[in-house]
Amino acid sequence: MSTSPTPQTPAPERRLPGGPVLQDSVTEAISAAFFEELASVGYARLSLEAVAKRAGAGKAAIYRRWPSKLEMTVALVSAVAVDAPEVADSGTLRGDVLAFLTEIAGALRHRLPSKIIPDLLAEGTRNPELAQALFAAVRDTRRAKATRLLDRAVERGELPADVDRELALDFLAGALYWRLAVVHTPTGPDYLDRLADKLLAAFAA
Repeated sequence: MSTSPTPQTPAPERRLPGGPVLQDSVTEAISAAFFEELASVGYARLSLEAVAKRAGAGKAAIYRRWPSKLEMTVALVSAVAVDAPEVADSGTLRGDVLAFLTEIAGALRHRLPSKIIPDLLAEGTRNPELAQALFAAVRDTRRAKATRLLDRAVERGELPADVDRELALDFLAGALYWRLAVVHTPTGPDYLDRLADKLLAAFAA
């Protein structure tokens, strides 16, 4: 998921076949309300009626855009993942890793993603349809962007061409997610620097 807590829905006003114009301002209000409601009650208790009320819109306005709670969740969460910026090219593997960790830490510390991400991961264990849709749209997108970080390091000669990318990707996010989202342990000012050094040592092993 992106660090952006209030994702934008960059869709211009559009008309459904034979239907009314879907106003961009209404779509954005519903999107913002969705994330606030999801963070507040979780996916299992999320209702489209509550999202509509929070957005100041009618329930019909939601159904004109998304036919179900599942499709709404996948569409909006996926949009955030796709819109997330590429990992900055600092010129060095360490700089890229540190930038990646900084972005992830920012998301996990924000009041919305810090609640939404663990909830959706837990819900995915109970809802295979949700898990499959989110994994394809979010996990694969994010891992593809992180893979380019490793590819750049290979091109620079900082990593061997046969580096285990799958394991490296698990290392990149795993420790930080465990610390901030699972055990909720505060980090010191040098934590990300120390973690980056450990990750580089692991990649080189």
